[in-house]
Amino acid sequence: MRELSADLIAARVAALCQEANFDLPPDVLSALDKAGQQEDSPTGRRILNELCANAGVAASERIPLCQDTGMVLAFVEVGQDLHVTGGSLAEAINRGVARGYRDGYLRASVVVDPLRRVNTGDNTPAVVYYDIVPGDGFRITIMPKGFGSENCTALGMLKPADGLAGVRQFVLAAVDRAGANPCPPISVGVGLGGTADKALLLAKRALLRPLDEPNQDPDLAALENDLKVAINGLGYGPEGFGGRVTALAVHVETYPTHIAGLPVAVNISCHALRHKTWTW
Repeated sequence: MRELSADLIAARVAALCQEANFDLPPDVLSALDKAGQQEDSPTGRRILNELCANAGVAASERIPLCQDTGMVLAFVEVGQDLHVTGGSLAEAINRGVARGYRDGYLRASVVVDPLRRVNTGDNTPAVVYYDIVPGDGFRITIMPKGFGSENCTALGMLKPADGLAGVRQFVLAAVDRAGANPCPPISVGVGLGGTADKALLLAKRALLRPLDEPNQDPDLAALENDLKVAINGLGYGPEGFGGRVTALAVHVETYPTHIAGLPVAVNISCHALRHKTWTW
């Protein structure tokens, strides 16, 4: 059995929090650059160029891409033969988030209670999802999620008879309601199946797939492309000022569901689709 220290996990989480807020993934940068070549609107092209320039400044100066440095989501894969030593895994993750946000001068955006609204002061706790997997490895992905986009999340408990057309209509309506609020060009995660909570998690996980990587299922890949074309046809464009590029990508993930249900969830990311991974 391999052993992994809680101190090392905390140190790596601290670094990931800063890296995610300072460095856009290469696939996102490439998608923004490509969008600039596709956009017809002069204002839209200027905005896309400024977004790319902003990413360059953030990376070189080691400053946040956006003032909303997000609430931290942590997706953790823990090998069943791995033993975390020197403390609990959950405590190590939150210790790392607190250190990363403090040392990186990142905004503390988390309140201890949703009604009393007192700031925790260090952006903890994170929202953590655990998967126990075979082997003795460890993998963690840190995703700072801003709430301009998170507030646009939608869940629909459709009837099976609504079918593909119903799913398509629901997704387009959710994005249309969001409008410019999530700071387009957006990435759209769609979760289909499972239960209500599972569909929402699928939608969020869908945002972690590289933007240039379609679903391996050809039918779902076709749905992703159809939705992207339809969303871009809404005309919101970069930052909502009009144009051809409202969405950089649409990703769909599915899970088996009950015979009586068709859950569909939509989770949106702003143009700054931030996430970093560490594998041990």
